[in-house]
This record gives sequence, C-alpha cells and structure tokens, in this order.
Amino acid sequence: MAIVFVLVATLVLAVLVTANWYVWRRLFRDTTRGPGLTRRLGAVLVAGGWTLAITALVAERSGAPFWLQQVLAWPGFLWLALSIYLFLGVLAGEVVRPLLRWFLERRAKTRASERSLPGEPDKRSLPGEPDTGTRPADTPGTAPAAPAAVGAADGLMDAGAPGEAAVPAAAGSQVGAGASGVGAGGSGAAVASATAPPPQPEPVPAAPQGSAEPLATPAPSPSPASGPSHPSRRLFVSRVVAGAAAAAAVGTVGYGTYGVLRGPKVKRVTVPLAKLPRAAHGYRIAVVSDVHLGPVLGRGFAQKVVDTINATQPDLIAVVGDLVDGSVRDLGPAAAPLAQLKARHGSYFVTGNHEYFSGAGQWVEEVRRLGLTPLENARREMPYFDLAGVNDVAGEDEGQGPDFARALGDRDTARACVLLAHQPVQIHDAVEHGVDLQLSGHTHGGQLWPGNLLAAAANPTVAGLERYGDTQLYVSRGAGAWGPPTRVGAPSDVTLIELASKQA
Repeated sequence: MAIVFVLVATLVLAVLVTANWYVWRRLFRDTTRGPGLTRRLGAVLVAGGWTLAITALVAERSGAPFWLQQVLAWPGFLWLALSIYLFLGVLAGEVVRPLLRWFLERRAKTRASERSLPGEPDKRSLPGEPDTGTRPADTPGTAPAAPAAVGAADGLMDAGAPGEAAVPAAAGSQVGAGASGVGAGGSGAAVASATAPPPQPEPVPAAPQGSAEPLATPAPSPSPASGPSHPSRRLFVSRVVAGAAAAAAVGTVGYGTYGVLRGPKVKRVTVPLAKLPRAAHGYRIAVVSDVHLGPVLGRGFAQKVVDTINATQPDLIAVVGDLVDGSVRDLGPAAAPLAQLKARHGSYFVTGNHEYFSGAGQWVEEVRRLGLTPLENARREMPYFDLAGVNDVAGEDEGQGPDFARALGDRDTARACVLLAHQPVQIHDAVEHGVDLQLSGHTHGGQLWPGNLLAAAANPTVAGLERYGDTQLYVSRGAGAWGPPTRVGAPSDVTLIELASKQA
C-alpha cells in the first residue's frame, strides 16, 4: 500500500512539474531572446506561487495560527486558480500558433509579390548600370558598353569617403556613351573619352519628374519580420499568444472571484412529490451548502449568505454541510450571522466532510447555539412530510458515519420524506429506504471548469435535479468556494426548492 502511495505521489509530482515547466517555457522562455532577468523572474513567479499554494493548504489543515492562514490563503489559493487557466491558455495557444504564423507568412509573400508584379520593368539595377528598366545592350542602335567604361562607372559609384554622396549613375551612362563613340567616330575620340574626366553634373537631390534615368535605387529597407530592430516572426507569434493566454487567464480568474465575493444568487426549482398533501403545495425550502467560511471567506460573506436566504422568505432552511474550514475558536465570529436565519419551520443542519476536518462535534454544538437544529442520523416530523438528516461519510473514520436505519427505519412510509445528506453518493442508500427527495451539495458544480468533468466521475449528479427510481436528488452548487475564492462555469447559489403536490 505504501509503495502504491509513493508511486501515485511521484506521478502527480511529475505531472505538476512538467505542466509548470511548460507554462514557464511558453510565457517566459519563448517570448525572450535569451537568458536574462525576465526568465528568472518567471521562474520565481511560477515556483513561488506553488510554494505559497501548498503552504496555504498545509497551514489550513494543520491548524496554524489563523493570521498566518489568512496571509497565505489569498495569494496561494488565487495562484492555484490562475495556474489552471494559464495552462489551459497556453495549451489553446498551440492551435492558434501555427495559424498565426501561416497568416503572417502569407501576408509577407503577398506584399513581396505586390512589389514586383509581372509585366512591370525590374527596377533593381546591377552595380554600374543605369536604372532605366532596360539593360544598355537592349537599347536599339547602341553597342554594348566597353569593359573599361563599365569599370570607370563602378569606380564612380564607389568613390568617396563614408558619409559622402555617391556620384549619380548618370555619369556612368555618359562614360558608356563615350565608349560607344569610339567605334563610331575614330580613335582620337576614344582616347579623349577614356582619359578626360567625366563631366560632373550639378548635384540634384532627387531625379527630375518624368526622368527616364532616376538616381541610384536605394537598397530596400528590412521588413518588420526580419529587420535587426524587430523581433523575429517566431518571437512575435510567441509574444502574441503568451500575452493573449495571460490576459485570458487573469480576466477569467478575476471575474470568477468577483462572482464569489459578491455573494450567491437565488435559484428556484420546483420539485413535485407524489405523497405531498395538497395543503403543502408551494412549500419553500431554502437549500444552502458549501459556504466554506475560512481564512478567505469570513463574517462579511456569511452575512451576505444569510441576507440572501432570508430574502426568499422560506418555510424551512436546510444547511447541508461544509459550512466551515477551521475551528470554532477561529471561525466562531465569522459564523455568528447564522443566528439571524429566519424560517417558519426552523433551520436544520447536517455535517459535511469539511466539518470532520475542523472538529465536527464542536461545530454541531456551535450551530445549535446559533439556533439551527443539527440532524445527526435523526428525523423530524414536519406538518406535511418527514425531514431526516444523516451524517457525512467522512464521519466513518470517527465512528460517526451515516446511519440510514436509525434516521429512516421506523418512519411512516405513507408520508413524503425529504432527506438532508451532504454527498450525492448517498443517494443509493436513500433509494433503498424509500426517500422521496434528497438534498445535497459537496460537488460545487465543479467550481473551476473543467473541474465539472472530474466531479462527474466521482458523483452520480454534479448539479441540478435528477431522478433515481422513485427518489429525486437535487444537488446545489453551493454558496461559497473551497481553496480559490473563484468559480468558473459553476456560479454559486442558494436554491429555493418549491414543493409541488400532485394532488393539487
């Protein structure tokens, strides 16, 4: 057993290290030209974020001083959420990356083809040739330029110290004309044209309008994709994709955190029950789960939850577990607003798995002091139906697990029965005991997409209302959040269940 645990832990560690190296590579290594401060800061950010996150988790579970838990929780837990969406962002970038590079390459080719369209003269001239669009040999009635004359023209183009203006190519064309005159007019003219310095034209800043022989064509400027002052195309693509991934991750986590901190919204669901009497038609049960008061969500958040519940004016309030993440000593003041809950037929509480991490016995007594009624494997006969509650399965390690026989064994099966049970997996026992409706939480609806896929693998229902034989199961997404105070694709809620009688 120990070997299996070590192997699983090693595998998980390897996956985490690989995933974070991949995020660092895409966000920092691929977006820089070489080793430097940016890459080192990126490594510190990634490694430091995970160090804070792990330390925050350990501090919460080990009962570290509450002030230390609060200091570590915000940056550590937020990094957990941010790292998930940074990874998903750079992973999605692998699809965008080749498409963006293909687009840029196609755009560059299109621009190059527009600069040299077919049928237009080639404006690029060889050294020493006049930039006329045609070679001298192609001019009708003109003999090819003598090698000496061409060499003289080259010398004129190269003359002058650095920074001086080159002699215009028109001088080279005059030399060429003198050379061609040798063959037409005699040797004396040839000697004169070869030894006499070429006439120096007056400096002209630009070729005159309509001239057939423009000044020497300047070298083409480097393109943005390859010039020394611009990043390469690959570097440009990496920066665009990394920037988009980082912006999307920060925006997603920011909006998801705002959604939690502003408090849960009310979700209304109608549930018909065959055994419910006509007089109970429209009976309202406010269901709240997974508040998770702790180092992040404190008294102010609890007050928002209480106000939301009371605004629904329920007949009964059901708190179905995971109320806290911490001891009564640390979180007693945060839970104090629960004393303000108001319902015609009272407020009821069952334990969740996190109560057993936080001292379930002490919290059962605390909620009783605040005016809630704990249902520890117990049942109450309400005016129109039976209300039962069972402990969470996490209590089995402490000898306080769920006991369906004790809660439901001797009840009148002709009456409708509503069961409070924290985890949806308890539905199978509820079906066996003839429960009409089970109210649960625990899943958070996945909390952080795509966490709903993992939640679906471990729970029969992730969120909402489903039927199992003659028993219906409703799973709330919860009012708070565990770990990161962030929800993506699973908004928090307080559900108002309205019971409907089929006899009405």
